[in-house]
Amino acid sequence: MTELPAGISCYELDLRGTAIRRLPDDLRVRFRLDLEGCRWLEKLPDDLRVGSLILRDCTALVSLPKGLRVNFLDLRGCTSLVGWPADLDIRVGRLSIAGCRRITELPGGIGRLSQLDVSDCASLTALPEGLEIASTLELAGSGLASLPASMVGVNLRWHGVVIDERIAFRPESIAVSEVLDEPNAERRRVLLERVGLERFLTEAGAEVLDEDTDAGGRRSLLRVSITNDEDLVAVLVHCPSTGGRYLLRVPPTMRTCRQAIAWTAGFDDPDDYRPLVEA
Repeated sequence: MTELPAGISCYELDLRGTAIRRLPDDLRVRFRLDLEGCRWLEKLPDDLRVGSLILRDCTALVSLPKGLRVNFLDLRGCTSLVGWPADLDIRVGRLSIAGCRRITELPGGIGRLSQLDVSDCASLTALPEGLEIASTLELAGSGLASLPASMVGVNLRWHGVVIDERIAFRPESIAVSEVLDEPNAERRRVLLERVGLERFLTEAGAEVLDEDTDAGGRRSLLRVSITNDEDLVAVLVHCPSTGGRYLLRVPPTMRTCRQAIAWTAGFDDPDDYRPLVEA
């Protein structure tokens, strides 16, 4: 299906995964319009009004229509989306722009939402003054460095885990001992992500399991034991072309650098991994 006839008026319309490119200008959907995975969708009709609008993974969509009015708007994975109509109206509902890497700002007139998800929006560095979130803000992987005054005390989430502003915006204040002593595994993983693998391994005094040499130089397999969780094991490698060094987390069953590097390339048996150049 690439197009719809004119004159459609319905309560709910499900077009998930179709090859639809645009919708008729007179389309009327009262409750829910689901266009998830419509990767060729390029345009929506102006003045579209619908309760829930799902545009997840509509990767060809660059902009939203003028006069759009919704309660719930899901734009997760709309990687081509660059901006907003000036008159966008989201009425006290949910807005998800997770993975919208080209979005640099939110429309200033949103006002109040129940939930907002800006995870993996690396180009989004600030939220508009006056924005209020009644329930939760998910911000893992976003470019946010602080919150506007209107959002002080909002419930923050990082990959769904409850966090506070210190963990979100001041990761340098997280001590490695705090990571090691955290009893909740999901929260510990968030703390580890915020601290960073290199600082964690350095300050935790990682045990060296194995060392060898490849084209980039010395490689090291490092381990830190964590109470009530699997060991954290990572391989430290050097790139011969850039001179940079990289830490790659690997399963705790790895015992040699060669085995760990083979695993990162998709080989369970290191004897099957024979690159012409190993970087």
